Amino acid sequence: MKKILITGGAGFIGSAVVRQFINDTDCHVVNVDKLTYAGNLQSLASVSDNPRYAFEKVDICDAAEVARVFREHQPDAVMHLAAESHVDRSISGPAEFIQTNIFGTYTLLEAARTHWNSLEGDKKAGFRFHHISTDEVYGSLGDEGFFTEQTAYEPNSPYSASKASSDHLVRAWHHTYGLPVVTTNCSNNYGPYHFPEKLIPLVILNAVNGKPLPIYGKGDNIRDWLYVDDHARALRLVLEKGTAGETYNIGGWNEKTNLQVVQAICTILDALHPQGAPHSQLITYVTDRPGHDMRYAIDAGKIAKDLGWKPEETFETGLRKTVEWYLSNTDWVQGVTSGDYQNWIKTQYET
Repeated sequence: MKKILITGGAGFIGSAVVRQFINDTDCHVVNVDKLTYAGNLQSLASVSDNPRYAFEKVDICDAAEVARVFREHQPDAVMHLAAESHVDRSISGPAEFIQTNIFGTYTLLEAARTHWNSLEGDKKAGFRFHHISTDEVYGSLGDEGFFTEQTAYEPNSPYSASKASSDHLVRAWHHTYGLPVVTTNCSNNYGPYHFPEKLIPLVILNAVNGKPLPIYGKGDNIRDWLYVDDHARALRLVLEKGTAGETYNIGGWNEKTNLQVVQAICTILDALHPQGAPHSQLITYVTDRPGHDMRYAIDAGKIAKDLGWKPEETFETGLRKTVEWYLSNTDWVQGVTSGDYQNWIKTQYET
């Protein structure tokens, strides 16, 4: 049975990957997470008692602790999802993004390289370092075209610049040292367990509570939306079958303006939660984000052709599942919005 070390496993995408590995495979998982504000172990409650799951509260910038984790757990592969990821926060405070996303990735790469060099035979040949990144590294598209694996990098925010830097480090460690890496760049994720600072969960929870639904500018910025469980399946497939040194773009083929997304949520809530309907009356336009990229769209043709992956959810089916989940999981929502999840973490892991 393989042992997978997953950084950022208490985050939104990371927790989806952990749950799938534990529920759908016989793999062992080591979850390495610093537990910043967006790390929530309650998202892993369903698998936390599984004997194939282990948790390490470790900052990936702490070289000594990262090295210890590798020595003690001897992973067969690494999936690197730990990152600061909120664009607005990167604009108001970029230092944390530089530290975690760039220096943290460097620290992890060095620990993985030392570990990989200690392996022999099939263990060494089968090792992979899977770096999970974003389509934001490519910059902004015009009205036509798609991001492909050959698109030049043009990051426009501190967040995307830090992720672009980490992508380049991973590439360099492969070409310079031979470390067997794969990289994936994904479009906007949505789904259950999403921290409510992001558009879709924020709109759902604000609408349910009769609060304004903020939309930047005119709401005409376009994003490609990918259901988180579809993304997790793609990540597992790339880890298993992806070619070392290759990059795979993962997208949902679901281009929507921000206004269309919010309107779709309102329509679903009008049916499932009619109190306060029509919820679209809560839409409020706010000052646009500085340097706001106009359009992202991913060509996911390579991963479809080479590995046979395609999303199972349409935007409509995935969005309805997401709204239903937030309406049905009020305890999780209450724990996040009240901050109780952080109080629980403090009682379990004194710092």
